[in-house]
Amino acid sequence: MSTILIKNATIVNEGKQAIADVLVKQGTIEKIANDITLKEQARIIDATGLYLLPGVIDDQVHFREPGLTHKANIATESRAAVAGGVTSFMEMPNTNPPALSQELLESKYQIAAETSLANYSFFMGVSNDNVEEVLKTNKKQQEVCGVKIFMGSSTGNMLVDNYNTLNRIFSDSELLIATHCEDERIINANKEQYKDADHASFHPMIRDVEACFESSFSAVQLAKQTGARLHILHISTAKELQLFSNMLPLKEKRITNEVCVHHLHFTADDYEHYGNLIKCNPAIKAKDNKEALWEALLDDRLDVIATDHAPHTWEEKQQPYQQAPSGVPLIQHSLLLMLQYVKEGKITLEKVVEKMSHAVADCFQISKRGYIREGYHADLVLVNMNGVYRVSKENIFYKCGWSPFEGHQFPTTIQATLVNGNVVYENGVMNESFKGQRILFDRH
Repeated sequence: MSTILIKNATIVNEGKQAIADVLVKQGTIEKIANDITLKEQARIIDATGLYLLPGVIDDQVHFREPGLTHKANIATESRAAVAGGVTSFMEMPNTNPPALSQELLESKYQIAAETSLANYSFFMGVSNDNVEEVLKTNKKQQEVCGVKIFMGSSTGNMLVDNYNTLNRIFSDSELLIATHCEDERIINANKEQYKDADHASFHPMIRDVEACFESSFSAVQLAKQTGARLHILHISTAKELQLFSNMLPLKEKRITNEVCVHHLHFTADDYEHYGNLIKCNPAIKAKDNKEALWEALLDDRLDVIATDHAPHTWEEKQQPYQQAPSGVPLIQHSLLLMLQYVKEGKITLEKVVEKMSHAVADCFQISKRGYIREGYHADLVLVNMNGVYRVSKENIFYKCGWSPFEGHQFPTTIQATLVNGNVVYENGVMNESFKGQRILFDRH
């Protein structure tokens, strides 16, 4: 690992901006000061006019490995991640086979150790009949990000609708429980009502507000009864927001949540243009939901921003609406999108850093990541807030090769991404000689 000195960066960290130098040695941030000079040999990065952010931590991605690697794999999607300033990810268990045993879970860590450019963690999957296997994860407090329950249908056969299973996991899991909340009975009734639906614009009618609210309400009630540590993923409706509070600091909350960039950006009006390309679960819904999500994000009822990055091939997405799979590739452009909203005055740069880095680290109790602090891992992103980045086929790193942002011009650029003190991405060029590390957790 080399020594790197970043000079004159505008550091955005813990609610403040300040121009300073950052010295990186042996993969960690050794010193932050106004003017650092070195006698030893080091790479100097002149960051004058650039902003230095802690690397983004994405707590919900689907990288499709093992078994679905025609769509994506850990190597390709981690490349896309670091190109977008994402230095750490947490990946979901609905692969093929799904990560429903400790052995299958560990096999994913082994793949990532060999191929991932970003730091990584993997959720343990829950089915109706693997409770004992899930609870073995309690022994991996410092090594696994959490357990994942699909309380709604998903890719793969992982719907958990057995109350006894749910109650046991909520009662006995010592790790964070992340849930996908959509009520399957409501969805199935809506599917019957709209059985002739032939366009993605029907998607928010089938996977509607009530389906999301009823499932999220059930999860919250179960967490309150059992004292479980609950984290509800991809909140997409105004109605669900009544389930959450901003009365406690994040570190004291037992029930937290995530909002995804596509629910902050698109609305149901966009199905006319994008069709299946923005078909995802939970569905992108009517405009009033987006407005409510933004309000809740800014007042801290919504805790973290993520992507639910879920690639499918272009050919799969071109199928008729009912056959086309749900999911959108987003991880390369999530930070750029939020920086665009900074430029538009919708959110501050400090708030973006809080929701995409600090809060994720706090929510999952990640060890020494998510902040720019001395002694922390040097997961860092240099951004040019006055750059221009046009998304094209040529600069998309996803294996699926497409993005809903293709042709869009972002008003900022990711100049460089450092993972554990190594420059893995710089000005469009990838350095694949360094691999990420397993994320560790400080849980008590």
